[in-house]
Amino acid sequence: MAKAYLEAHEVESLEKAATCLRDRLLVRLLFHLGCRISEALAIRVGDIDFDQGTVTIEHLKSRLKLSCAECGARLGRSHTFCPKCGKKAVEMLTQHEEHRRLRALPVDDDTLDMLRDYIMRGGPVFREGKLLIFGINRHRGWQIIRDCAEAAGLSKLINPETGRLHNVSPHRLRDAFATHAVKINDSGDGLRLLQEHLGHASFNTTAKYRKVAGEEHREWYQRLWVKGES
Repeated sequence: MAKAYLEAHEVESLEKAATCLRDRLLVRLLFHLGCRISEALAIRVGDIDFDQGTVTIEHLKSRLKLSCAECGARLGRSHTFCPKCGKKAVEMLTQHEEHRRLRALPVDDDTLDMLRDYIMRGGPVFREGKLLIFGINRHRGWQIIRDCAEAAGLSKLINPETGRLHNVSPHRLRDAFATHAVKINDSGDGLRLLQEHLGHASFNTTAKYRKVAGEEHREWYQRLWVKGES
């Protein structure tokens, strides 16, 4: 039966399957920080506070705005005609709006030791005047996780919302962190702290992990009524 998320021991196998320290560190940060791949790849050496045991994450979110090419009025994706000037919305002007948010995340000692070792070995890379922990792009990050999953013999995961099977990806490590956190503490305070840690604007986005983590309860109950099991 296909699973919806990775267990902590499976992420450990994923990390061990990495062929170099950089890739091991990428797997570890995605899971132990629960951050997005874009956030992990944007981490600079200066974002790490070894004294406080934190990593500052910058969340950059892009929004697409549509407007009428004739009068500049805002349009929705479903608009055929401009509600202001009445012109047919054949041509639209697009504008990207970026929102930056910073959050300082606590890091466990083992991960900090790995970061310290990686930096001492000269792992960070200069890109556009920034000393980045990972000098790779998003596509390469996805490749690394996929290759590690194949090497570790991990099976595909099912999307609980669509029912489709997908390869293990960076975002599945974020999911694994969230469901692991919910298993440890699913109280109101625990979920609130998880929402803050993950950087979710809506609590409903965080609450879905409580539902996913609760699948064990349903599976346990169903097994009670399987003949031959006691």
